[in-house]
Amino acid sequence: MTESFGNDQWQERVVSCEEALKCIRPGMKIFLGTGVAEPRSLVKCLMSSAATNLQDLELIQLVSLGDVITMKELQTQKFRLKTFFSGWVASEAITQGHVDLIPSRFARIPGLIESKQLPIDAAFVQITPPNEAGYCCLGVAVDVARQAMEQAKFVIGEINTRIPRTFGDTFVPVSDFDMLVYSDDPPIYFERWPVDEVFDQVAANVASVIEDGSCICFSIGPIYEALSRHLVHKRGLGIHTPFFTDALMDLMKSGAVTNRNKGVYRGKALTSYAFGSRELMTWLDRNPMVEFQGIDTVFNPVQIGRNPCFVTVIPARKVDLSGRIALHTGKGNVTASPGEAVDFINGAELSEGGCAIFALPSRNRRGEANIWLSVEKFPNLFSLRESVDMVITEYGVANMRGRTVRERAQALIDIAHPDDRQSLFEEAKAEKILYQDQIYLPECAHLYPAEIATKHTFKGGTEVRFRAIRPSDEEEMRRLFYRFSDKTVYYRYFSPIKVMPHAKMQQYVTVDCNKILSIVALVGPSEQEQIIAEARFVKDSRRPYADVAFVVDEKYQGVGIATFLYDMLIRLAKERGLHGFTADVLASNKPMMKVFEKGRHPIQATLSQGAYELTIPFDEDKKQAGS
Repeated sequence: MTESFGNDQWQERVVSCEEALKCIRPGMKIFLGTGVAEPRSLVKCLMSSAATNLQDLELIQLVSLGDVITMKELQTQKFRLKTFFSGWVASEAITQGHVDLIPSRFARIPGLIESKQLPIDAAFVQITPPNEAGYCCLGVAVDVARQAMEQAKFVIGEINTRIPRTFGDTFVPVSDFDMLVYSDDPPIYFERWPVDEVFDQVAANVASVIEDGSCICFSIGPIYEALSRHLVHKRGLGIHTPFFTDALMDLMKSGAVTNRNKGVYRGKALTSYAFGSRELMTWLDRNPMVEFQGIDTVFNPVQIGRNPCFVTVIPARKVDLSGRIALHTGKGNVTASPGEAVDFINGAELSEGGCAIFALPSRNRRGEANIWLSVEKFPNLFSLRESVDMVITEYGVANMRGRTVRERAQALIDIAHPDDRQSLFEEAKAEKILYQDQIYLPECAHLYPAEIATKHTFKGGTEVRFRAIRPSDEEEMRRLFYRFSDKTVYYRYFSPIKVMPHAKMQQYVTVDCNKILSIVALVGPSEQEQIIAEARFVKDSRRPYADVAFVVDEKYQGVGIATFLYDMLIRLAKERGLHGFTADVLASNKPMMKVFEKGRHPIQATLSQGAYELTIPFDEDKKQAGS
């Protein structure tokens, strides 16, 4: 039975930091609160004290984000820090041998403590002042504090009046603490990350593949800061994330987050840690919409997988043409190693409609390529390429799921920096990753019209995405061709073509952007999208006209896709200075003729040998032509 305290009785346990540390003995294993919840006054006193009992201590902290435990203090050999996290300030110390890293899945850490495989003698935990009922709140970090407190022989609570009271598995009776100290130190606040144009475009591309109703996982950094801005127009989003930030606060304020589609903690944003500004901490105080739970819950892949359409977005440092990922290292990095990311990746694999996205700029800040032939020599390697669903840069989205290494390589080259694509292409050919007769048009690297991408919902509720064709669309275009009936093939190509080999199709999808504009229409989840239509115009070298052609999967005919593509091509042709279209249509192809006839521009038709030769000038519309 929990010992109860009156309103003032708990104050009898309040001592100075120096007095509290007298209970520590050499060789003790001390758990320190994590991240923003680091008990800074206690740790500062521990670091600066010359007391003879504070020797040969083993400090255990899941994530070290503060400025108290420094390299200088670690080099004194009075303390040894053990951590499960290789990022942020711990990275340099681990490399130099001053910090011990325990590789582990985060979801397994509570079990290590409970089983006493990781013994703990004392626990230093940051808390709020007790409320009227005698309960303190763990505030903004609920990881393994409960397990540590249960195993420790001696527990010190550091009372900080400036940390928010949060809801969830956060309340502990003040009687659980052997001693209490007051903190004069403010919590650790983090400024918001600046976002440049490149990171903003990366985030925009990530947002483009996140559907309404998805459950998302965030961390800290410029991609996440920008991503929240691009998600504000989504609907019914959910949050299941290790780290709650200012960016997520903004997203919840926008109304895009309802948490109503989640499978666990429905109606609540679930997290273990908060990192951010003073404004965030104020907003979190007594906020019933944010639920703090331990990492045994938040990092549990089974729990994560119960959320439909769970999307984890992970910043990558480098990626190679097979889909292997080099993760970030050093300060500023939170998603530091495969051990810290794999729980959420596994959760995405278990989630119905789930997806693991790796996002990065095509080049780093020094102008060096981030997409390589191989990343096996880089540290912090995530080699489970089978679990990589998408790689996203500012130049687009590369779908990895279900693709061959050759198809992955082509897709990644398409989203590399334009100045890096030719060298990647040549390296991939030399390694026989790409076909030896593969075509590449270097002069078109900077001409890809990414800005034309759009989407539209047609009758029946079918949402279709449109973008310019890419060389990596070869396999999907071949699949589209083989879904066509003989009649559709004849209507499109004017001959009974039976096969579409690589050599022929790669010429079709590798377009000279100076002469050809080709648009593909796609349906399905972004990581499994399927091409269902293609339309293009080819400029006439003799006059400002272009020849236009369409083809639509028979399953999707009759809903207006061809008409939408036609209108889109007219607009884009006008923007490029063209004065009109020409087209050849078989007289028996009445659906295609209807598309042209419904257009706002008049057509001039000449019938010759069973086919109409159409001319469609843009300089007048039908109303003008009939007046």
